[in-house]
Amino acid sequence: MTDLLWYQYLLIGLIFAWSGFVRTSLGFGGAVLALPFLLLVVNEPLVFLPIVAIHLLIFSSWIAWNGHRQVQKAGVGSESPESNIDWGYLTKALKIMIVPKLIGVVGLLTLPTQIMTNIIFGIVIIYAIGYVLNKPFRSNNKYVDVVLLALGGYVSGTSLIGAPLIVAVFATHVAKEQLRDTMFVLWFILVVIKMVSFIIAGVDLQLIHQLWLLPCAFIGHLLGEKAHRYMLKADTGLFFRVLGAVLILVSVVGLIHPPG
Repeated sequence: MTDLLWYQYLLIGLIFAWSGFVRTSLGFGGAVLALPFLLLVVNEPLVFLPIVAIHLLIFSSWIAWNGHRQVQKAGVGSESPESNIDWGYLTKALKIMIVPKLIGVVGLLTLPTQIMTNIIFGIVIIYAIGYVLNKPFRSNNKYVDVVLLALGGYVSGTSLIGAPLIVAVFATHVAKEQLRDTMFVLWFILVVIKMVSFIIAGVDLQLIHQLWLLPCAFIGHLLGEKAHRYMLKADTGLFFRVLGAVLILVSVVGLIHPPG
């Protein structure tokens, strides 16, 4: 990610701030709602995915640990305070997701850039339509659960944007107060697998750019914390419909006129 124009660096910084905001406020979506915009700046998924992965590792572990500390404080005086993470369902889901995840990682490292970019834009359009119609993915059938988890694992392996599929299943099986931190632990595990594959394959982790992009994401994280508290009380349907429409527009433009 060298030799870019000044406004491209500015746009990338703003998009990573947006990514941090979405990740913290929703508990997922930092990649799926940022990659379409990043690919319009630089059409190279493997440039941005290592940066997104490192951000996920840092912020997911941070938020999950803070949740654990809060539970421990709330449980002072009791013999066994409730965990902020549903380890039982997390383990069950990982058994379904692990093989598709590994297959997806191989696909990312072998498919041509333009094919991978088109796949990402196509998946985002599907997610965005659900937002616009106010009908996000939901699952109430054990066989559908398996399909969505397997597909989510594969998509996560290819591009780190499998969250909406995975959340659709977890939201029906994990208690609301445990959902956010359980998802963050899952993201941490899945991203560790991807980071190992990046290192083995010799992918540039863009570590030098973490020096300025991590603070950008941190600003978004702080704003996301405030938004999360607000969203727990407010109706966010309009927000998602507008967001979905923008994502569809961006993805269609990216498919018709590939960047780069």
